[in-house]
Amino acid sequence: MIQRERVSDNVYVFQSELYAQVNSGVVVGSDWAVAIDTLSFPEETLEIRDFVEQELQVPIRYVINTHYHADHAWGNCFFPGAIVISHKICRDFLEQRGKPSMDETRRNNSSYSKSRIVLPQMTFSEGELSLKVDKKTLTLFRLPGHSSDGIGVFNVEDRILFSGDLFMPLPYLVDGDIEEMINSFKIIRKMGIENIVQGHGEVILRGEVEGTIDSHLAYLSNIRKRVRQAGRRKFPGDLLETIDVESCGKSRVILGGLAEDLHQMNLMALYEQLYGEPPAFSDEDAW
Repeated sequence: MIQRERVSDNVYVFQSELYAQVNSGVVVGSDWAVAIDTLSFPEETLEIRDFVEQELQVPIRYVINTHYHADHAWGNCFFPGAIVISHKICRDFLEQRGKPSMDETRRNNSSYSKSRIVLPQMTFSEGELSLKVDKKTLTLFRLPGHSSDGIGVFNVEDRILFSGDLFMPLPYLVDGDIEEMINSFKIIRKMGIENIVQGHGEVILRGEVEGTIDSHLAYLSNIRKRVRQAGRRKFPGDLLETIDVESCGKSRVILGGLAEDLHQMNLMALYEQLYGEPPAFSDEDAW
């Protein structure tokens, strides 16, 4: 049901086969382990837990949420006794947005019948937070852009970054901010990172990091330029609908073909960020 990859000694990545190639990570010590994000569906999160506890024979003592979105934080409840860590904004969002959304999902989807929102017990709002797992140091720091609560988890010794959804094959800013995303990419560029475990998609390998950042920054520059062009039209939404993802520098086949839909949502969200209102269409029912 999930794919498993060992990316370094005692560092694992688990990827969903059910939803948008979403990733979770585990860093394993001699006595306990740390999970970084959970997956979309309860059965996938339980598969991670069973692998760590039954095959590696250590308990998961900490769960880190890189942000509050369902496919990264709704599995907290399947690690009873673990301490959940996040940014303070993530905890606030889980309480304000996650709980009502979970209630609705449970009413409509029986596979979530045993799920519930577990709020982080340990949070930070400024600076960094560090956690030692034997000889590995995990440094947690703010990494907004995809969402305002986003954090990165940096495995210092292995130079591996768990980026949350800041890194995806297509940058996605509907719940975030383009300027914060650009700034976060520039911070990552200076860190000397070997590998990036994206929120979704394949692990970015050594030698690919800088090129990936350049590609993402070019895409963001392109969509901002195109949205500003649309902003000069009476009906900007009509133009935005014609701007495909490939014309902005990204492939439509990434993330199992979701790229075009995500791209269109980026355009509409960015227009609203820049102009303070949704784009108008000549056909009012077009979007």
